[in-house]
This record gives sequence, structure tokens and C-alpha cells, in this order.
Amino acid sequence: MADSEFLEPVSHFFYSHRLKLQFWDWGQEGKPSLVLVHGGLDHARNWDWVAKDLRRDFHVYALDLRGHGNSGWAPGALYTVAEHVLDLSALLDIIDDFPVYLVGHSLGGIITLMYSGIFPEKVKKLVAIEGLGPPEKHKIHRPAPERMRDWIERVRQAEHRTPHSYPNLDAAVARMKEANPHLSDEQARHLTLHGTNWNADGSIIWKFDNYARPFPPYGNRIEDAKEVMRRISCPTLLFWGMESWATDPDTDERAGVIANRKVVKAPGAGHWVHHDQLDLFLRETRAFLGR
Repeated sequence: MADSEFLEPVSHFFYSHRLKLQFWDWGQEGKPSLVLVHGGLDHARNWDWVAKDLRRDFHVYALDLRGHGNSGWAPGALYTVAEHVLDLSALLDIIDDFPVYLVGHSLGGIITLMYSGIFPEKVKKLVAIEGLGPPEKHKIHRPAPERMRDWIERVRQAEHRTPHSYPNLDAAVARMKEANPHLSDEQARHLTLHGTNWNADGSIIWKFDNYARPFPPYGNRIEDAKEVMRRISCPTLLFWGMESWATDPDTDERAGVIANRKVVKAPGAGHWVHHDQLDLFLRETRAFLGR
């Protein structure tokens, strides 16, 4: 087995918006920088299989979003896309290797797409896995009074909700596989080990902040997203899992405004294309980044 199979990234912290946030550094000094951004209620170590492969040609970093992984929780925060883009901007300024390569999944895809439209001169190439945002008929696109009421009610419910815990690691792994039946036993265990902490009584709890669950009541307008994405100038690769709930980029008006885009549709994959079809994801991503 190759030494790279045993490689562990180095943990670093930085500050953004008065929060202490973590990122993982996979090394390879002197190679172009590539930053991986995970999705909601996830963590940076979900990229481990991708990072170990891409580090052959890139200096790979993986960010733990605020309220996720080993990064700080934001008291009173909305966990909006704007806040996440701010944090990514702070990290990229620290790395200071522009133009940079970005890869994002789900919420991380939204964040990287937004960053690329706000700072088009700073991004060399972009890969987004199902990162266009909630479908048009999602409740987050309802009229503003309904969105505000729903958000307030969900936050108030969270204030009275005790985060769910599991009696042991196996029970948490089972929940991970329930969330994504495509995962192998090895994948589910790895993701659970890096995504949980132990309580004092020995039970297992997820690392993410429960207040990161509710969708913020603003900052998700499709027209706003289109206005930003229209300014993306770098080559952009969009992945879609053909068994996913997300919309097909070929039919989503947000994807349509990205001028230099390519769409890859992954059969046998749900929302986590980079887990469900890793070989296909790496093959297409490598070909795209290498061009």
C-alpha cells in the first residue's frame, strides 16, 4: 500500500468575523493551490479520498465551515451564504496564491460559485457538486413573511431541542448510512469518526451546530444568485447525481447564466457524487483541471 494511503493532513486555525475556524492542509508546496469546501452539516474530512488523489498535482486545503467540523460556532449568527463567503475569502487571502482552484459540494458549491462571481479575477477554475442552491419550489423561495415566520419558529424549536446523541459509534455509523445508502461501510465509519465528538457519558454526538440547520430567511433569491453567477469568468464544471433531489443543471436557470460551463451527470449517484461515484468524479475533475 502506498505511503499516501496513510497520509494525514495538518490542522491549522485562522480567524474570520471574530470566529476561530479550522482548515486542513494536505501539503505539496510549490504546486497550485486548490481549496475544498464541504456542504451543510458536514465537515472537511469528507474530502479525504478526493484530497489524497488531487494532492499529486495541487497544494490541497480543506475548510471546516463555521459551525461545522472543528470550527467555532457563531452565537446569534444566521449561517448565511454571505458569512460563509466572507470566511472563504479570509482563508484564501491567507493562502495568497491567486488565481486559485476551488471545489465545493452542496452548500460548499453555493459558496464557491458565489465567491467566483464576486471575485472572478481570483479563481482559475471551479468545480461545483450540486451547488446551485435549493430548487425553485423549495420553501426558502416563498414570500418573505412566510420565510421569516418559518425561520423564527425553527430557531425557537432549536432552543428547546436537545441535540440527538447515539449510544455508540456503530449507531452513529448506521445513521450516516441511512442518510446516504450509497456509502460503503468503510466510508460511513470514516465520515462518522471525523464528524462526531464524545459526551461525558460516552455517547456520540455530531460536531455541527444545530443552529446551522434552519435555512436563513434571506440571501437565497434566485435572481440574486443569477446576478452573481453571471459574473463567473473561469471555466466551471458542474456535477449532478442522477438519483439526487437537486435540479438538473441543464434545466436550472442559475446554471444557464454561467458562460463557460460544463455539466457532468453521474448515474448511480445521489447528492454526494464525490462519494457515490468517486472514480467518475476524480476522472472528470482531473481532466477538467488539467486542461
